[in-house]
Amino acid sequence: MSKNLRYKGLIILGVILVCVYLITGIPKSKDELAANLRTNIKLGLDLKGGSHLVCQIQVQDAFKAEAGIVIDRIKTAATKAGIPYSTIETNDPATLADAEKIEITVKGVPIDKTSAFRQIVTDSASQWTLTGINPTDYRLNLKPTEAIQLRKDTVQRTVDTIEKRINALGLAEATVQPRGRAEADSEVMIQMPGVDDPARVKAIISTAAKLEIAEVKSGPHTDEAQAMQSHGGLLPLNTRIVKASAASGDGSGVFVLSRLPVVTGRDIRNARSSRDEFGKWETDFTLSQDAAKRFGNFTESNVGNRLAIVLDDRVQSAPTIQSRIEDSGRITGAGNEQDAADLALVLKAGSLPAGLKYLQETTVGPSLGADSIRQGFVAGAAGLVAVVAVMLIYYRGAGINATLALVLNAVILIGVLAYFQAVLTLPGIAGIILLIGMAVDSNVLIFERIREELRGGKTIPAAISAGFDRAFLTIIDTHVTTVVSCAFLFIFGSGPVKGFAVTLVIGLIANVITSVFVSRFLFDWLVERNPKLESLSI
Repeated sequence: MSKNLRYKGLIILGVILVCVYLITGIPKSKDELAANLRTNIKLGLDLKGGSHLVCQIQVQDAFKAEAGIVIDRIKTAATKAGIPYSTIETNDPATLADAEKIEITVKGVPIDKTSAFRQIVTDSASQWTLTGINPTDYRLNLKPTEAIQLRKDTVQRTVDTIEKRINALGLAEATVQPRGRAEADSEVMIQMPGVDDPARVKAIISTAAKLEIAEVKSGPHTDEAQAMQSHGGLLPLNTRIVKASAASGDGSGVFVLSRLPVVTGRDIRNARSSRDEFGKWETDFTLSQDAAKRFGNFTESNVGNRLAIVLDDRVQSAPTIQSRIEDSGRITGAGNEQDAADLALVLKAGSLPAGLKYLQETTVGPSLGADSIRQGFVAGAAGLVAVVAVMLIYYRGAGINATLALVLNAVILIGVLAYFQAVLTLPGIAGIILLIGMAVDSNVLIFERIREELRGGKTIPAAISAGFDRAFLTIIDTHVTTVVSCAFLFIFGSGPVKGFAVTLVIGLIANVITSVFVSRFLFDWLVERNPKLESLSI
C-alpha cells in the first residue's frame, strides 16, 4: 500500500475508533455497555417519556413592579425637593392585554411647583410620558417602545431563570423556550424528559424567592393597627408593614420595616443548605463583593438594632445585629433538607420577574417512547436493507463500497451527537432515516459518473479520478442547498424541528466525508491491490 493511501486508511480508522468510543466508551461488561449507551445517547421527551408544561408569564406583574419603582423614586425625589402632593398611585392591570395600559396618577402638585415636578419626572422616569390632566394633577404612561422592551425582557428573564432552576436540579436534557408569539402571548414551553411527576419541579419553578434584608423600624406587633398606633397612627416615611411567617417564631405578628432593603436577592453570590448548631436545617447565603461592603457598613453602624430577613414578603427572622456582618447570612425555619436545598437553588437562580399561570400539563409514559423507538428502528432497518439490496443488485461490487460508506456515515453521525450531548427525538430519527437515502444518492452520482467515463474509453484509475472530481461540485451544491433549508428550520422552528435540522446537517457533513473521501479510498485501495484490473464491478 502506498504511503498516501496508508495515511488515508489510518485517518479513517482513527475516526471510526473515536466515534465508537464517543458512543460506547470502554465498557467492561454488557451492563456497562448498556449504561454507557444510555448516558451518551440522550433521548428526548417523545422517546424517553417525561413531562411537558406550557405556562403563561403574567407580564402585568412586571409592569406593576416597574410602576412601583418609579413611584418610590418620584416620592423620594419630591420629598427631598420639598414638593408636596396629595396622592401618587397606579392602576391595577389584571390581564396580559391590559399590562401595557399601566399608568401612574399624581395629584395635588402646587401650580408654582410645576416646573420642578416636571424636572423630577424627567430625571426619575425618563421611560414614561408625562401628561397634564389639570393644573395640579398629572398622568404618567409608559412609552410604547419601552413597554415592548419590558415585555420582551420579562419573557427572556423568566426563560433564563426557569432554565437555571431546572438545570440546577440535574435535568440537563430539559428544554425551556418561548412558544408562539413570545412577546404577545408570553408563553413558555418546558419539556423534562424522564420526569414522571412534575409537582416538585412546578413548585420550584413557581417559587418567587424574592429575598430582601431590611432594617426593622419596630416590631413585632400584634397586628397592623398596633403597628400604626406605635407610630402615632401614621407610618414613617419610606417604611412598610410586613407580616411575619409562621417559621419566624413571631406567629401572626407584623413588623415595620424600611421600604428600601439593604441587600436583595440580586446581590446573592451563592447559597446552600446546612444545619445550625441545634441540627435544624437552614439555608446559608453569601453576598457579592459590592453587597458585602454595603452590608458591612450598615451592620457596623446599627449594632444592637434588629434586621429582618424577608422572603416573598414574609419576615423569616429578625435577629439583633451583634457585630459587623459582611458577606454571609442564613435563613432558618426549613422543614427538612430538601426544603433548605430547594430554597438555596431558587436563590442562586434568581427571582422570577413575574408570576406564572400553567396552561397545559402533559405526562408522556416511557412505553410510548419505547414504541416510537421500536417503530423507528424497524423503519430505519427496513429502509437500510432495501437500499443496500438495490445498491448491491444494481452496482454489484461498488454497492459494497456504498454500504460501507453508509455505515460509517451513521457511526459518525451518532458519535457527533453523543459528543455534543444532543438530545435525540422522534424527528431526529426521521432525519437519520432520510439521510440513508441522501447518503446513497451521493454514491449514485459518483458511480454513474464513473460509468460514463468508462464508456468514454478511459482506464479504470482515470475513470475513478474523473468520476469523483466531476461529481464533487454537484454533491456540494445539493448539500449546501439542504443545509440552507435546515438553517431556516433551526431559526424559526420549535424544539423537535430544530432537532431534525441539527441531525440532518450533521449527517450531511458526514455524508460528504464518507461519499467523497472514504468511498474514493476504497476504490483506490482496490485498484492498488489489482494493478492489472481490466474491469470494475460497477
